[in-house]
Amino acid sequence: MSTSFSPEFRQKFQVFLAAAILIVGARTAYIVYERHEERREGEKPKAQPALNPDYYVYPKKLHPHDLKSARELTKQPVWVQVGYGNTYYPYNPARHKADFDHEAGTLGPLQKLQITDVVTDLSPKRPGEKQVLALFKLDGKPYAVPIGVEKGGDYQIYSDQIFFIQDPHELYNHWPPEIWDAIEKHEVRPGMNEIQADFAVGLGIPQGSGADHTVKYPNGGKQLVVTYRNGKASEIRPES
Repeated sequence: MSTSFSPEFRQKFQVFLAAAILIVGARTAYIVYERHEERREGEKPKAQPALNPDYYVYPKKLHPHDLKSARELTKQPVWVQVGYGNTYYPYNPARHKADFDHEAGTLGPLQKLQITDVVTDLSPKRPGEKQVLALFKLDGKPYAVPIGVEKGGDYQIYSDQIFFIQDPHELYNHWPPEIWDAIEKHEVRPGMNEIQADFAVGLGIPQGSGADHTVKYPNGGKQLVVTYRNGKASEIRPES
């Protein structure tokens, strides 16, 4: 059985078919375009979080291995790295002796010193061992702080862990003025990170780990408890 269509019907059908082809073609082209854009987005390098500039600070080290190399400390000022972590003693230049029986104090956070000499003195509690001492003056009075030991001609000197030999203001010149203002006033303020807090009030004792934790700071007898969230001080309170 044959079916015949009128010329009018055939004309309408051809128009419909052409329109359908155009719609399908446009849809196909759009899908191809979408997939091409998705592929381009996937090929783009992922944005990396900005790294903390503190990670790029590399303080200069002396690596002293004897008295001669340790005396390089006398050629520029030094700044205390760990506040309240190093005890110093009265020193008698005439007798070349430190008074180890009487503590004079502890070096404060980022305290600036001019080392005048590096010498040895007998250790009061370890026969056969000598203390390596960095000599300096405060208010015109001579003092000595241990920076290593000597035994049988072998030296272990850890001044690189005690002193900066470069101005910390220059090492961390990316910190804003308000941070340095807090450090110089020995204050911990909200938003400071742990390095900045250490510079302000000395080394603390962590009470946990991770981005959110608490640190207790002896702070030379004025104890502080600081809670850090995402690496920034968020709560600061005195510890009785």
